[in-house]
Amino acid sequence: MKELLGSHVSFSKEKQMLGSVMETLAYGGSTFMFYTGAPQNTKRIPLDSNLTLQAHNLMAQEHINSKDVVVHAPYIINLANAKNKDFNISFLKEEISRVEELGLTKLVLHPGSHVGVGIEEGIQNIVEALNASILEDQKVIICLETMAGKGTEIGSHLEELKAIIENVSYPEKVGVCIDTCHLHDAGYSMENFDSFLAEFDRVIGLEKLQVVHVNDSKNPFSSHKDRHANIGYGEIGYEALNRIVHHPKLKGIPKILETPYIDKLYPPYRFEIAMLEEETFNENLEMNVVSYYKDHKNIEYFDK
Repeated sequence: MKELLGSHVSFSKEKQMLGSVMETLAYGGSTFMFYTGAPQNTKRIPLDSNLTLQAHNLMAQEHINSKDVVVHAPYIINLANAKNKDFNISFLKEEISRVEELGLTKLVLHPGSHVGVGIEEGIQNIVEALNASILEDQKVIICLETMAGKGTEIGSHLEELKAIIENVSYPEKVGVCIDTCHLHDAGYSMENFDSFLAEFDRVIGLEKLQVVHVNDSKNPFSSHKDRHANIGYGEIGYEALNRIVHHPKLKGIPKILETPYIDKLYPPYRFEIAMLEEETFNENLEMNVVSYYKDHKNIEYFDK
């Protein structure tokens, strides 16, 4: 069985999720993740049901299961900060509704930053906001992302995510997205991934693991900085990340690349996906990516 491997892709006004699927196929992905609008603001375009239908038809044709597709909630939702509680709840509910309208079921969400009130109160704020946002009959699973621990971020310790999940009204509607860069930066060894999985299973339960973000890290271990690097070109390294992608306990879980563009212009995903599928490190990633896109300037999803 081929690994469920893909990347972050765009979601344009003109083609919406259909364009996201087309971009994924150009990269050779079998799953993908996108924002339904800019992560830094509240501007959202109306969803076009015809484009959504075309996207699902193309996904079916290419054997991409909608249950494996991931939407990422915008960064400006900060459930840990009660100051903007009404806004956070309203905007999260809107995002959940958009994910359901798109016929998808996974929504990755950063738990938030407590901005000074402390972890315990921040967790309580998150629980209250989730309880006000999640409906019993919704199909969308909120996937809380593991964080690097930058500033006052909540979610850099598994016990913090456990405390959220255990206290929400509908825990079956909440799962976890692990990010390899964030975990490394938070102090969890990705070299000893079996040990990490055992700890995850003990603290939270592997049945809660819904999504894996596969990223190398530009930072030393336990640095709490959160800067992604291309696969094999960071502090985690290719061998560890390749083992994670092919780990038998992660079979059937979508794995999403969020690695940096080469020269801030060229998406590396076509080559990084191939690198992981073929289980062979590409020592010329930057050169290959730049050369490919300079030779294929007519690719419609190239200039984003």
